[in-house]
Amino acid sequence: MDVVELTARARALPGAWADNPWEHAHPVIKVGPGERGRIFAFLKADAVGVKSARTREEADEWLHRHPEDATVMPYLGRNGWNDLRLDGAIPDDELLAALEESYRLVVAGLPARLRPPGWEDPGAAAAGVRTPDGRR
Repeated sequence: MDVVELTARARALPGAWADNPWEHAHPVIKVGPGERGRIFAFLKADAVGVKSARTREEADEWLHRHPEDATVMPYLGRNGWNDLRLDGAIPDDELLAALEESYRLVVAGLPARLRPPGWEDPGAAAAGVRTPDGRR
């Protein structure tokens, strides 16, 4: 999985949109309207930052399963955020599941009126997306 494919998958989730508030090489992906939008994916050339769980203790499961490819995100890690390497040993289906779980956790924290329709099953929306090279 590369950052281009992961970006396409993330943007295919209901209500997701790209933003680049810090003018980095890759955007963050948010969900929710405008100023109320919340980040669920921090994209980097070789990794993605995701909310892995509600607590740090639960998010540490990633560190135990993939010690070479999962790290605690700086600043946000105490709240269950991890960086997951895209070019390591984490299988693509696990990366996509982590992205979708981050999305679900972040959307669940939005006020109900700001949650996009279809957010409860993000995999269904992302399954139909074609990546830039034409793959699903």
